[in-house]
Amino acid sequence: MQFVDSFRHKGLRLRLVEVLKTQGFYNKRLLEAFSNVPRHIFMDSSFLKFAYKDSAFPIGSGQTISQPSTVASQTTLLMIEDNIKVLEIGTGSGYQSAILGEMGVELYTIERQGKLFKKSQKVLTALGYNRIKCFLGDGNKGLPDYAPFDRVLVTAGCRDVPESLLLQLKIGGYMVLPVGSPKQVMTRIKRVGEHDFEKEEYGDCAFVPMLNGISDIK
Repeated sequence: MQFVDSFRHKGLRLRLVEVLKTQGFYNKRLLEAFSNVPRHIFMDSSFLKFAYKDSAFPIGSGQTISQPSTVASQTTLLMIEDNIKVLEIGTGSGYQSAILGEMGVELYTIERQGKLFKKSQKVLTALGYNRIKCFLGDGNKGLPDYAPFDRVLVTAGCRDVPESLLLQLKIGGYMVLPVGSPKQVMTRIKRVGEHDFEKEEYGDCAFVPMLNGISDIK
């Protein structure tokens, strides 16, 4: 796959970074990731004018690419450290995955929609994110064969916190996810013991719902 990433695109990304700064995001590594990842490549080429606006946008299969400030917020709450092992539930377009890849994590990401899985895997590979391991599967189940993880990120709304994902988290690790129905609250959970967890809440949010099973496998 070949992509165009022009000076114009790079200039638009720098403007996006300035917008994120006005919203209180100052972490140098985070902002560098946003300036490096070409968000327009994760969207249909006809929607370039929306690619670097701080807004969500449909990407097909009933899913959306999250608005950049939401990606920045969830990434900040993860408290990224060098070379940590991260599980992402909901690859979607692959944009959030690329941001995490830019920040140097060992990323395992799951997508349940077959069409999105194939597309995002192809884009991430073409952009050189070779450390990102993509899986087609049911995000509710996680990846027990690769657990435990230092961090777990869920990019879909959960009615309740999935116990299976909590158990794949290392002691001392964090999980970030939107919880609730119909209203969701951005939540961070820290595993402090074998059966003990601490929860913090960070305000209302809106994500597409987390579903069971695998869809559009062909």
